[in-house]
Amino acid sequence: MEKIQDQSKTINWLNTVSIVLFIILETLWGILVLMAVINWVTAVVLAVISLVAVSCIQIADQWEKAVVLRLGKFIGLKGPGLFFIIPIIDRIETYIDQRIRVTDFSAEKTLTKDTVPVDVDAVVYWTVWDAEKAALEVRKYVKAVTYVAKTGLRDTIGKHELSDLLQNRDKIAGELQHILDEHTNPWGITCQSVGIKDIVIPASLSNAMSKQAQAERERQARIILGTAETEISEKFALAAENYRDNPVALQLRGMNMLFEGLKEKGSLIIVPSSALESMNLGAIGGLAALSDKNASTTK
Repeated sequence: MEKIQDQSKTINWLNTVSIVLFIILETLWGILVLMAVINWVTAVVLAVISLVAVSCIQIADQWEKAVVLRLGKFIGLKGPGLFFIIPIIDRIETYIDQRIRVTDFSAEKTLTKDTVPVDVDAVVYWTVWDAEKAALEVRKYVKAVTYVAKTGLRDTIGKHELSDLLQNRDKIAGELQHILDEHTNPWGITCQSVGIKDIVIPASLSNAMSKQAQAERERQARIILGTAETEISEKFALAAENYRDNPVALQLRGMNMLFEGLKEKGSLIIVPSSALESMNLGAIGGLAALSDKNASTTK
């Protein structure tokens, strides 16, 4: 199982403002000791008091909310910017980041509805819209969102067949987002969008699907060729109807076919004997050959 890191901010009781103020106060107490205004014991006591006083100064970044507890009880959210707490009595439990976060998650070797093992990688964009609920309702909400996303992805994969996963990624992502919102909304967290990055299927199945697609393309090519032959035969049948009662047109068509075949010298034309008799192509071919022979003799 991959290690999931919680991106919570480290809590530091002393920030830059507190440190600078503490240095100024310590310098002042040191000067007073050197001027014999106060003694060393008083200076040490003042130093301790100064340290406690400056620790009440806290700073939260613009995108953060600080969860403050007083004697273990939630009293409110502080920030962003400068805020104050009561030392010792108050403590900051955590800082809630309210920016949009991106979490990668995956489901490995998960069976689809048609029992195909797949590896699916996805990403979810989510944000904390209620920092109080995120702090009080769930512990380590970053891990909780990640685990809910993984579980939801596995459940969604098990409800769909492989073809549906490959063809309807947006639909699968929408269903997963709905599942995540149902679980995370009570925590003050909303999932804005979910994306399916990659779907990996076994190599053997990939080869089989490739062969299936190739066979399907060949089948479509044969169907198209058969359709073309059917249309050609229909056109020929229509032409035969036109030539049946018009022998002159049939003879002209035969002469045109012979001309096209004899345009190139040395052409060899094989035609059925019935065609020669019906369209009188024998006489026409003899005349064409005689003409070609006379032209050669003249040269």
